[in-house]
Amino acid sequence: MKFRVQMKDPDTLHDAIEESVGKDLASIEALDDDDREVLAERRCEAVQALAGKWFRYGEYLTVEIDTDAKTCVVVEAGNCE
Repeated sequence: MKFRVQMKDPDTLHDAIEESVGKDLASIEALDDDDREVLAERRCEAVQALAGKWFRYGEYLTVEIDTDAKTCVVVEAGNCE
């Protein structure tokens, strides 16, 4: 049996991206705060765009569970209907 579950949380993806980018940029000592802020914004936008492959509207994620194969797969956003 296969079934799909759609989950929605408007802040989780955004918060996770910001946290990860912030940690990544904190390790670059050559950046001042202004440069770090600009770079963080651009990186967050790029990661958000990439995540759009799986997250519809930045907040909906659909997974497909297959009880026969015992798998759980993230469904691409364009294939969620």
